Amino acid sequence: MTEDHLLGPRAHGDVCGTAVLKAVAEDFQVDEVLDIPLSGAGEHLWLWVEKRNLNTEEAARRLARAAGTSLRNVSYGGLKDRQALTRQWFSLHLPGKSDPSLASAEDETLKILSVGRHQRKLQRGAHSANGFTLRLTDLKADRAELERRLTQIKEQGVPNYFGWQRFGFDGGNIQAARHFAERQALPEQRNLRSRLLSAGRSYLFNRVLAERVADGSWHRARVGDLLAFTDSRSFFPAGEAECNDPRLHIMDLHPTGPLWGLGESPSGGEIQVLEAGIAASEPAIAKWLAEAGMKHERRILRLPIGGLSWHYPGPDILQLEFVLPTGCFATAVVRELVSLAGQTDI
Repeated sequence: MTEDHLLGPRAHGDVCGTAVLKAVAEDFQVDEVLDIPLSGAGEHLWLWVEKRNLNTEEAARRLARAAGTSLRNVSYGGLKDRQALTRQWFSLHLPGKSDPSLASAEDETLKILSVGRHQRKLQRGAHSANGFTLRLTDLKADRAELERRLTQIKEQGVPNYFGWQRFGFDGGNIQAARHFAERQALPEQRNLRSRLLSAGRSYLFNRVLAERVADGSWHRARVGDLLAFTDSRSFFPAGEAECNDPRLHIMDLHPTGPLWGLGESPSGGEIQVLEAGIAASEPAIAKWLAEAGMKHERRILRLPIGGLSWHYPGPDILQLEFVLPTGCFATAVVRELVSLAGQTDI
């Protein structure tokens, strides 16, 4: 499956050129932004961890082994890329135990930067945002055109597609999800089940967003839309007055798309017809998600890019720095700038 099939059209026109991302791990850096002050006491040991070329699940297994505890006692805020330099939080549930030595977990791929105690474990999605530093190398693009495009996406945002990596190599996750959906069955392995259900929801969301990008309404509200603020999971319906809310213009408020699950979409009018049409085009997946007990949720269609800045460390290098809400993909930003031809692991 191609990237354009799994995502959809670009919002700001053709790419400005080509580049390479992740030539080395340092080219893709991610820092979780956590707004939870640690109390300094409690059953949970929180760890600020730097990892290089190591996925989150393997890091969790190594921390569990070093601490002499079960993997189920290790929590993390979110999954981070393997081929990257990332700094993220983990917590270990250690009731009645002193701080263990975790030296055996550390090597050139994993470093523990700081530790602290807290009364509660780290919940998924607990961090408020992710900060990114990306370096695009072997850049072949007209700089004036790039400057115009960067200014445009800083002002208007980009479509909030789930990134190519959500769907696995060559779209393998969505193909596997469709296979299980056609049989209305679920994988027995918990991690695989979660990954495939997520891929199925993400695929249907991207299909809706692609239609909204194609008709130009991805960044503006229409009657029947459900609107949400950038960092909120709640939403409310849009009538004529809400469609002219000034907070839409300053990118505090956004139209949303469906994350499929139980129940009908609460959207209305033409929006409900569009979303129902996408579900009807993939009836097995839509039913499978509902039967799995997934709850109908919403995701903003427009991705605002916080604090976007850029410079050129070299004649063929573009460095970007920005902050995104949790669950959003930095590659959705890059995709509006350049093509990463031949790179299918990002």
